[in-house]
Amino acid sequence: MRKLSVAVSAAILALTAVTATAQAQQKAQTQQKAEAPAPNTLPPGAIAAAKEILVLKNASSVYQGAVVSTIQNVKNSLLQSNINLQRDIEEISLKLARDLSGKESEIGEGMAAIYATHFSEQELKDLLAFYKSPLGKKSLEQEPKSIEASLNYMRNWGEDLALEVNEMFRQELKKRGKDL
Repeated sequence: MRKLSVAVSAAILALTAVTATAQAQQKAQTQQKAEAPAPNTLPPGAIAAAKEILVLKNASSVYQGAVVSTIQNVKNSLLQSNINLQRDIEEISLKLARDLSGKESEIGEGMAAIYATHFSEQELKDLLAFYKSPLGKKSLEQEPKSIEASLNYMRNWGEDLALEVNEMFRQELKKRGKDL
């Protein structure tokens, strides 16, 4: 049973590695410093519709606390190599949190500009109308649940496939007069 558990773990690890590799390749292809276009170069109606869509999608929950989190990460990094500066670094981190409060709104502005470059103003207005419709509201409510359930299904599917493949290996080895 331990060997089976190891095989399942190995299969999950392999599936994770394949997924991570694919994601890394995709990120490398699209990451050429992903900057949003300046909102003032885009139609104001498109920006307004994109912002409203982002509000309906509760997009700010994704980046809420980004400033504090970034400050905390940098602070922790600095403390690792400068423990004797702990008091100063703590004080500076509090000051920076106050000074940079609200800077997350830049993310929302950038996201709206990105939407406005990928969709025309009319398409954004049509999307907005959809998200305000009963089906659109249901989509906004159910989509995160569906995505989570799909990811769980995929994980379980991978585990089941690993068990099946493990058994196939065992059967093939047995045909060859060998046991695992």
